[in-house]
Amino acid sequence: MRTALPPGPRMPRIRQSARWAREPLPFLERCRERYGDTFTLRLLHLGTWVVLSDPEDAKRIFTADSGDLGVGVPNLMLRPVLGPHSVMLSEEPEHMTRRRLMLPRFHGERMKEDAEMMTELARREVRAWPVGEPFELWPRMQALTQEVVMRAVFGDDGGRLDPLRALLTRLTETVNDSGRLGRLSLFGPRWLERSRGWRRAMAPVEAAVLEEARRRRAEGENGRRDAVSILIDARYEDGSPLSEKDLRDELLTLLTDGPTSSSLAWVFERLLRHPQKLERLRDEVLAGEGDAYLDAVIKETLRLRPPVSVVVRRLLAPAELGGYRLPAGTLVAPCVYLIHHREDVYPEPDSFLPERFLEQRAAVPTWIPFGGGARRCLAASYAEQEMKRVVRTVLGEVELEPVESRSERVTKSAIAFSPAQHGLVVSRPRTPAYA
Repeated sequence: MRTALPPGPRMPRIRQSARWAREPLPFLERCRERYGDTFTLRLLHLGTWVVLSDPEDAKRIFTADSGDLGVGVPNLMLRPVLGPHSVMLSEEPEHMTRRRLMLPRFHGERMKEDAEMMTELARREVRAWPVGEPFELWPRMQALTQEVVMRAVFGDDGGRLDPLRALLTRLTETVNDSGRLGRLSLFGPRWLERSRGWRRAMAPVEAAVLEEARRRRAEGENGRRDAVSILIDARYEDGSPLSEKDLRDELLTLLTDGPTSSSLAWVFERLLRHPQKLERLRDEVLAGEGDAYLDAVIKETLRLRPPVSVVVRRLLAPAELGGYRLPAGTLVAPCVYLIHHREDVYPEPDSFLPERFLEQRAAVPTWIPFGGGARRCLAASYAEQEMKRVVRTVLGEVELEPVESRSERVTKSAIAFSPAQHGLVVSRPRTPAYA
């Protein structure tokens, strides 16, 4: 058993960081081709990672005792947005306490209750799309998923929180600015937190979120069951309520929903480049034949275009991974993208083949778009339901056409990966009601 870190690129840390910022997916592929399933990356502000692309190594990480793993290093953009008290960035046992608090809001009966809300919001959004002229699908999906999240967090506010909606849209545009993302990779999150442009976008969002939380706390919850009600009712072990810093971080965590919108944009980008698969899905949806093929389309899209490329954890105890004895303190990174593109698991791994998930099960450790283990995304099932509801609604309401026949390239956004042209499409009505 080797005790040194695995081999990796010898280029200086700043050059590796530049490659990671500009072209993370090709960089990961080239490293695996040269160094094998386990290799080391050295990145500015993110540390030294041991990247793991063998599913068995990912399984060891995701099934490890929570006391053996720390949160690792988050996405550079996450800390300034979510804050240190977020459930996503907190260590154990605080993480599990917060997770148990929020989990019921996005599972079980509450998720079922939200299904019709998702469909109605999707229908309203689709009927506002331009007809017969090109438009970008990803921003429209951002608007839709933001509204779903607003309803889940605050309930139906009747438009009272429209100023907050506008502020969240501005914040999304700020965090996805390509120039800001490039500087962030070079100068780190502290640079972002100090920048005037960032503070101009973030400060009013924080103020509006806390103002609403204070208003709801003063009024009392009166049996409401949205996320802000759950957080306001929550108590520490000593009986005291969550602090304003905690409320701020948990509410911003819930309101920041980048991956679902980009995943929806990718569903249609992939379907539009595969007309026969689109036709099969449309026929099954319109005939009410069940969700089997729709579920397969969603899972194949999340396999090909996972929201995140790696999941980073810190070893709190030594571990044997990839043929190496790694010491406590090592940052290990199960690589979602490379595991999803293994030919021994997924034949023709670069092809869009939803049919594969009609025959094989999508499960950890070979299908991990939402991570795995105790830190798996707590709203994963909610996101999949939302994607299915939106896809069904779009296919029932409109015919979409791609503006260009060639596939859109993958480009890095703040939290996920989006189509380079943001899903450029033309929409035409299917039904008289739409027209």
